[in-house]
Amino acid sequence: METMLKRGAGILMPVFSLPSPYGIGTFGRDARDFIDQLKKARQSFWQVLPMGPTSYGDSPYQSFSAFAGNPYYIDLDILKEEELLTQEEIDECFWSEQPDQVKYDAVYYYRFPLLKKAFGRSGHEKTEAYKAFLEKNAYWIDDYSLYMALKKHFEDAGWLEWDEDVRFRRPAAMAKYQEELKEEIDYWKFLQFKFFEQWEKLKEYANENNIKIVGDIPIYVALDSADVWSHPELFQLDEKNLTPVNVAGVPPDAFSDEGQLWGNPLYRWDYMEKTGFAWWRERMKASAELYDVIRIDHFLGVVQYYSIPYGSENAKAGEWKTGPGKKLTDAIDESVGETKIIAEDLGIFCQGVKDLLKETGYPGMKIIEFAFSGDRFNEHLPHCYEPNMVVYGGTHDNETLAGYFKAGKREWWELQYIADYLGAAHQSEVVDRVFRAAYGSVASVAIFQMQDVLKLDNSARLNTPGTVGENWRWRLKKGQFTEEHTGYLAWLVDIFGRF
Repeated sequence: METMLKRGAGILMPVFSLPSPYGIGTFGRDARDFIDQLKKARQSFWQVLPMGPTSYGDSPYQSFSAFAGNPYYIDLDILKEEELLTQEEIDECFWSEQPDQVKYDAVYYYRFPLLKKAFGRSGHEKTEAYKAFLEKNAYWIDDYSLYMALKKHFEDAGWLEWDEDVRFRRPAAMAKYQEELKEEIDYWKFLQFKFFEQWEKLKEYANENNIKIVGDIPIYVALDSADVWSHPELFQLDEKNLTPVNVAGVPPDAFSDEGQLWGNPLYRWDYMEKTGFAWWRERMKASAELYDVIRIDHFLGVVQYYSIPYGSENAKAGEWKTGPGKKLTDAIDESVGETKIIAEDLGIFCQGVKDLLKETGYPGMKIIEFAFSGDRFNEHLPHCYEPNMVVYGGTHDNETLAGYFKAGKREWWELQYIADYLGAAHQSEVVDRVFRAAYGSVASVAIFQMQDVLKLDNSARLNTPGTVGENWRWRLKKGQFTEEHTGYLAWLVDIFGRF
């Protein structure tokens, strides 16, 4: 399988950040308009963040399912066109007073009752399309829909707080709740049907315009997820009470004295290997249906993973363990068909990761914000790149370029090197020079956040790691991405042969 990406450029733009009249980006008209603008800008890729249903904190990297889609992205105008909702019903809802911010509490409060109305008016269950959808997604759809119905039944509590009989999935309890919660289960299936129906049409529109979708999947799944509840045998859980034995994170480093305690349950890689990595095969096959390219977040965990005892206050007590390595990537390659992989290989240096990327041919990542440490052979400097890699100005976890390079934030020697390296005579030129450096490099693909195209400061930052409450909120305002922006990007594409 050819693993190298064709030379091109793209924009990182989460679905929730798209404009729309209804508080959060969706798969509707504004998404198509964005694709039209990408085409004008001669972009080859649109990268989105994980699209799974989100929980407390609204992070797309902590989802209720590794397979399901986020109902927030179902477009209400399309449902109106299908006569499942009226404009009056939509207008009765409050979405946000700030068009450049997602107000998640309002979206959560108003959207689900609306979608329930659409469900009640839909005759979807009799259609061949719905039957085909259920058959295609049989591996996960029943467990996920029951899990979401049970969450509502138990007042949104995590599954470890449910009654013991259903927590352990005992047959009598499962049968009881499947009957008792039948309508609620069908509602959650309907939402998935609509999510995938709308997304498939949007992706098809992007592909028709020669734009490939880059998706993003976190290597780990959330503890409170349908995946862990329905497949406890795949995770390092205590058999007596199903609480985790060990959890994921990263050790202390120069940025954090206590490391990072993520809390995700770790995989039982030995057991997964005995199954031929069946769950991973299903996950990657499903992801390959959604995306043209899949970025695997924290790819390091495939080679080695940091194991922290459950209940630890921080990540200091953890230890490194060996991951499945090429055994897993072989299973992935057999599952994704022609879909390409990008390995997020940032952070801790690991020779094993470098070796595995060489063996698989997966492109790794470079970040220009990480480049100016003073080391003239820093691997993130454009003169150190190789063709088979993807360069980013910054990712969803980084400051915006305008925020990072803001006057007064960097040491004088760093500023001098930035100016000398990029050929910037003035602070105002730096962001443009970063674009030129990335586009002009040998890296296969150059991807920038939408905020960096617009030269926005850190008030538009998507995520500040280690914080909860103000992240994942930034939205593009209608008309903010102008012809001047698309023209500039198209010019860069032409100058540096990224077409």
